[in-house]
Amino acid sequence: MRSNRAKVRAGVSMAATLPMIAGALALGIPAAHAADNPGRDALAGTKPAWATAKADKGATSNNAQVNARVYLAGRNAAGLAAYAKAVSDPSSPSYGKYLSAKQTQAHFGATKAQVAAVKSWLRSSGLTVTKVTQHYIAVTGDVSAAEQAFGTQLHNYAKGSKTYRAPSKAASAPEGLKGAVLTVTGLDNAPHKATHADQLPPPDAVFKNSGPFSSYYGSNIATTLPDAYGTKIPYAIQGYTGKQLRAAYGAGSYTGKGVRVAITDAYASPTIAFDAATYANKHGDTAWKTGQLRQSLPKNYTATKECGAAGWYGEETLDVEAVHAVAPDANVTYVGAASCMDDDLLDSLSKVVDNHLADIVSNSWGDIEANQTPDLAAAYDQVFQFGAVQGIGFYFSSGDNGDEVANTKTKQVDTPANSAWVTAVGGTSLAVGKGDKYLWETGWGTEKATLSADGKSWTNFPGAFTSGAGGGTSKTVPQPYYQKNVVPKALATANNAAGNRVVPDIAAIADPNTGFKVGQTQTFPDGTEQYSEYRIGGTSLAAPVIAAVQALAQEARGGKAIGFANPAIYAKYGTKAYHDVTDNPTGSDLAVARIDFVNGTDASGGLATSVRSLGKDSSLSAVKGYDDVTGVGTPAGGYVESYRRH
Repeated sequence: MRSNRAKVRAGVSMAATLPMIAGALALGIPAAHAADNPGRDALAGTKPAWATAKADKGATSNNAQVNARVYLAGRNAAGLAAYAKAVSDPSSPSYGKYLSAKQTQAHFGATKAQVAAVKSWLRSSGLTVTKVTQHYIAVTGDVSAAEQAFGTQLHNYAKGSKTYRAPSKAASAPEGLKGAVLTVTGLDNAPHKATHADQLPPPDAVFKNSGPFSSYYGSNIATTLPDAYGTKIPYAIQGYTGKQLRAAYGAGSYTGKGVRVAITDAYASPTIAFDAATYANKHGDTAWKTGQLRQSLPKNYTATKECGAAGWYGEETLDVEAVHAVAPDANVTYVGAASCMDDDLLDSLSKVVDNHLADIVSNSWGDIEANQTPDLAAAYDQVFQFGAVQGIGFYFSSGDNGDEVANTKTKQVDTPANSAWVTAVGGTSLAVGKGDKYLWETGWGTEKATLSADGKSWTNFPGAFTSGAGGGTSKTVPQPYYQKNVVPKALATANNAAGNRVVPDIAAIADPNTGFKVGQTQTFPDGTEQYSEYRIGGTSLAAPVIAAVQALAQEARGGKAIGFANPAIYAKYGTKAYHDVTDNPTGSDLAVARIDFVNGTDASGGLATSVRSLGKDSSLSAVKGYDDVTGVGTPAGGYVESYRRH
C-alpha cells in the first residue's frame, strides 16, 4: 500500500439498551453458499482480480508454506454496520449514543463458541493456530492444508513481471460455522504494504530547503526571475507554522483541550520527544505537558529494509508536530505498527479501537485501489465500524499522485481512503497573508518548469505534472448514502451507473510549495545528528491538520466525541462552515518560484530554480461545490463553531 502501502448495565441487558435499527447495512463481504462446493459458504473477494486463467502458471507446490488470518464476523455483522451508521448520522435518533469498547465487543464481537468452532475447523484441516485475537485467528501450514481448509486450489499467477500465489477460486468455510468467518487474508502472497503519502526526505540524511522564501504568501516577490502567467510571482513559503494554520482554519480560542488524538504509522522515531519539544519551543506553540505525548509500540519490528523503516520517522514527526501546532492542548498517542504491511497496520488500528486510545485517528499512509483485495477491504471496514460504534473517527490521506495516471498509467483512487467508513482528506495550496489573514486556496496540483540556461525564460512552461492531491471515483466501493445529493452525478457514476464512492470528503493544506515547517533530528554530512527544520507537504500533512481541527470541534461541542464524521461533514455542505475551494480563486493562473539545493543539503552541489504552477491536479479539478480534489472544501471560520450547536 502507500507511507511506500470489538454489558449489562443497571440490571438491563445490552440488547435492551440498543435502539432498534431498520435497514441494516451489509458488512464488507457477506458469505454466500458456494454453488460449486456444497456444504460450504463462499468467502467472496478472496480470489484477487489479477488471478486470471490467462495468468495461471499452474499449481503451487504442496510443501510451500502459507501464513493466513481468518477474520471473525462476530455475532451480528449486519447489526454492527447498522449501528455504526445510526450513531454517526446527525439525523438519527441514535446519533452519538456510542458504546464502550467492552460493550461493543460483547454485543458485536465473536462469541467463545464461534472462536472455538473456527479453531477446531482450522486445526482439523492440518493448520497450526499461531495467534488468537478479538478479530482474527492466525494460522500457518503448508499449501495442501490450506487448500483443504478453504476449499480451493492455490496456483501461481503472473502479476506484472513477477509471480505470486493465489486461490484459483474464492475460498470458503463450512456452512456449519454459520457465518462466523468474515474473510481470510494471506492466501495470496502478493505484497500488501503501505507507503507514507507525503514528500519526505530520508531522515537518515539531512534535507534542507534553500532560499529565498516568503514568510507569508506574497511577502517576497521573485523580481529577478521571468514572469509566469504574465506577472512576477512570489517565492515559495518557508513553511507555515501553527499560528498561521490555526488562523486559516478558524481555530478561534479552542485548543483541543481534553481531546485524545491517535496517530498510526509504521515503526517509531527514536527522537520524537526531543524533536516535538524543540519544534514547539522554537515556534511559539504551547509546550508539551508531561504525559501529553505517548507512544504505544510493538515488541518487535519486521521488514525494516523492505519498508524503508527510517523513512517513516519523518512521517511520525510531521503528524505529531502538525497535530500539536493546530490543537496544542490535545493529548496525542502515537501507535506504531511493526511494519508497513497491512496485517501490522490493521493491528495498530485495532489496538486503538480495542483500547479506545483516542476518539480521532490520523493516518497518513495507503496504496492504490488496484492493489487492494476485497478480503483486506472487509477486514479494514470491520475495524472502522467497530470504531464508529465507539465514537472513533478515522482520517486518511487521499494520496499524492492526483488521479494516479502518471504513477500507474491507470486512473484510480487510493485506499484505505476509498472506504465508505473513513474520512478521506484531500489537499490544497494555501495562501495565508500578512497578519495571518486567510487569502485563498486552490486544489493541490503541481506542474514544474525549470529556468532556462540563459535565465530569461521557463523551459517548456508550465511543465509536467509532478504531484497533487489524490481523488476521483472508486471502482469497487458503492456510493455511501451521505454522498447522495451532494456529489455530482457525473463523478458518482464515472465507473458505474449505480454510483460509487468519490474521494475525498474534506481537505486542508498539502502543497509542499505552501507547506508546513517541520523539525526533525537528521544525520549531517559530517556524521553528526542534529535537529534541523525543513518545509514539507503532501496529504500526509492534510490528514493530521484535519484531525487536529476535529479535536477543536470536539472541544467546541463540550468534549462529546464526533465519531465517524462523514455524515456530519456532508450535512454542513453548502454552509459557512467551509471554504469552497477552486483552482482559480483569484481569476487567473497562479504559481510560485522555488530555488532548491541540488544535493538537498547545501549549495556545494549547485542550485536548481523552477516555477511551480498551482491548481493543476492531473485530470482532477477543484471547482465550485463538491469536487474530487477538495471534497466539500476546507474548514472555514464557521466550521469549528458549528459543532457547538450539536
